[in-house]
Amino acid sequence: MEILLFLSSGLFLGWSLGANDAANVFGTAVGTRMISFRTAAIVCSVFVILGATISGAGAAHTLGKLGAVNALAGSFTVALAAALTTFWMTRLKIPVSTSQAIVGAIIGWNVYSSSVTDTASLTKIMLTWVACPLISAFVAVTMFILIRKMIQLTKPHMLRLDAGTRIGLLAVGAFGSYSLGANNIANVMGVFVPDNPFTDLSVFGLFTLTGVQQLFFLGALAIGVGVFTYSERVMGTVGGGLVNISPVPALVIVLAQSITLFLFASTSLEHFLASHGLPTFPLVPVSSSQAVVGAILGISLFKGAAIRFNVLGEISLGWVATPLAAGVVSFFLLFFVENVFDQQVSRTVEYRIDAVVIEELQVQGLVVDGLAEMNSEIFTNAVKFNDDLQKTGGLSADDASKAMEFARLGLWEVSESVIATELDSHWLTTGQMEAVRSLTDRQFNHQWRFNRALAEASAEWKLLPDMTVNKLTNKEMKKKLKYLGRLFKVDATSTNPEKENI
Repeated sequence: MEILLFLSSGLFLGWSLGANDAANVFGTAVGTRMISFRTAAIVCSVFVILGATISGAGAAHTLGKLGAVNALAGSFTVALAAALTTFWMTRLKIPVSTSQAIVGAIIGWNVYSSSVTDTASLTKIMLTWVACPLISAFVAVTMFILIRKMIQLTKPHMLRLDAGTRIGLLAVGAFGSYSLGANNIANVMGVFVPDNPFTDLSVFGLFTLTGVQQLFFLGALAIGVGVFTYSERVMGTVGGGLVNISPVPALVIVLAQSITLFLFASTSLEHFLASHGLPTFPLVPVSSSQAVVGAILGISLFKGAAIRFNVLGEISLGWVATPLAAGVVSFFLLFFVENVFDQQVSRTVEYRIDAVVIEELQVQGLVVDGLAEMNSEIFTNAVKFNDDLQKTGGLSADDASKAMEFARLGLWEVSESVIATELDSHWLTTGQMEAVRSLTDRQFNHQWRFNRALAEASAEWKLLPDMTVNKLTNKEMKKKLKYLGRLFKVDATSTNPEKENI
């Protein structure tokens, strides 16, 4: 019951996302009366669930790097802050970005818990807020030109064109709903992944649902409920509030928005581009609201249509206000939950610079002359530790971030019972599994030591040289190592190096 209670805020956020973002997929179709709301809601709900369950893991990784909310009560509060912000914007009939809401809420947790915000991940996410509407506008104009040319060449009868447009709107709406679920489920349930209460589940021996897939499936169901119960009012704003849209441009807008979300959610596309030496799109949750508005504006400017700039101004104001409001709400809710309900919203993380860490940092190529003054001191405030690494240790911001990773203390213990009952053996190769089993009953005070022990036990745990062709292999390896780190992490922190079995 406690787990369900804590997950309730994520479900509320999922409901809010469904109530708001379904308009970005089917708003133009419903607004032009080409598809009924009921039909749109059914198709949207089914494909959102499929997208979230099958392809939802890709974008969740970046949110985890932005801020690793490490307590279930903290995850509950962060999701609640994002949900309240999204719901409030929805009440104002503004197509708000749930991506921006959850990012703002996570940063609020970082500030409250004195955790360092990963500026590289934040920069990557914020750049997508600019790139998303621009890419969507470009795709929309390109697709509009192609489809218009096809119509001019084929010259279909008006009734056939109308029927084809309706079918097209349903098809691209289904694709858009799948992309929405795959990309935005990270906003709904991503903060719960570190404390995921679900374990792998075999479905009649046919296939296995991982714990994360079950978590995402639950969040997707909440999105579907939001679509049915509250999305019709926002569809009016997107469908006809910003600019008058005819059926064919409505089809193009949904297709452009769908493609844009897919670009930032598809691990298969990332693998294809990287394997051919091409630049890849970052797997981050992007705003479907920004994508659909970018597509509408792109086509409107191309056609010279009149744009209601007052509505555009309200939408833009919502985009600016959302992360700020979510961050403030998150900070105060965290204070309230911790001090009124006496719930732990963050776990203390300890850092220590010692001789072993300094030696490892030298191997990594860092200049560590200034770190001697910090030797053996325990830090529990990540922000202060980061500042001291730069001021006292003389490290750059990037090197300080790397030093924090190596100095982070904990206790990792490889347990036979965890291997037998919780480890997803299907994800690991035979050699990797043998290496994990060889470390049974050993303890490590740093995850990098645990990772190194795995690499020494099997070459299949070694990262490959940093080359483009190895990018995907190393990325998959890092995901596995992070997964094992969560799996074998013991709550207690061992700060005594003599206890460590290396």
